[in-house]
Amino acid sequence: MLAQSELTREFSAENMELVPAAVAAGAARVELCDNLAAGGTTPSYGVIRAAMAFALPRDVSVMCMVRPRGGNFEYTPDEAAIMRDDLLMAKSLGVTGVVFGCLREGRLDRELTAELVRLAHEGTPEAPHGVAVTFHMAFDALDPNDQLEAIDWLAEQGVERVLTHGGAAGTPIAGNVERMRAFIERAAGRLTVLPGGGITWENAEEIARELGVSEVHGTKIVRVG
Repeated sequence: MLAQSELTREFSAENMELVPAAVAAGAARVELCDNLAAGGTTPSYGVIRAAMAFALPRDVSVMCMVRPRGGNFEYTPDEAAIMRDDLLMAKSLGVTGVVFGCLREGRLDRELTAELVRLAHEGTPEAPHGVAVTFHMAFDALDPNDQLEAIDWLAEQGVERVLTHGGAAGTPIAGNVERMRAFIERAAGRLTVLPGGGITWENAEEIARELGVSEVHGTKIVRVG
């Protein structure tokens, strides 16, 4: 069984309010976003800058959501332009990585995803080695028959993580373990499958043990308050 110190807990934070307490409680990575009620959207410049000022001295990683609105994951050309600008803004502030997911007619939007991955990985003066990419729970909106092939394609693009609940939103996490095992087996170490949705500080170690993973994600992944 993984010791608590060996399990990377990614805390999903809507703003800076709970970040200090979450880090004190054991969060090693923060997914920073706004508007969690809509599944998370891009946080403001000020929130990102404050998070980085807090996180950097404490060796805490910060992943920044890049999503222009709630709702579905199919984006217009104007929304795609917003995503490009927001990604570059977050990158300029020193984030560890960015989090996004793009679909088109229920399948991966390969064109936009590839472009955003390239922008993330491209070296800049502020980020000489680029930043990491997590493809978020838009993955769970894919047809299950397309998900394994999607893992192959995302790995080929160099995406570092896929955040997934392993099933439809709201389904019990325990019922999705077998599906997530299939994702992990297909990924074969080419990218990290990051379980999330229904994982809390109470069941995180059990889920991690069942899946054989060392990273977990959630809004209650550590005990705050």
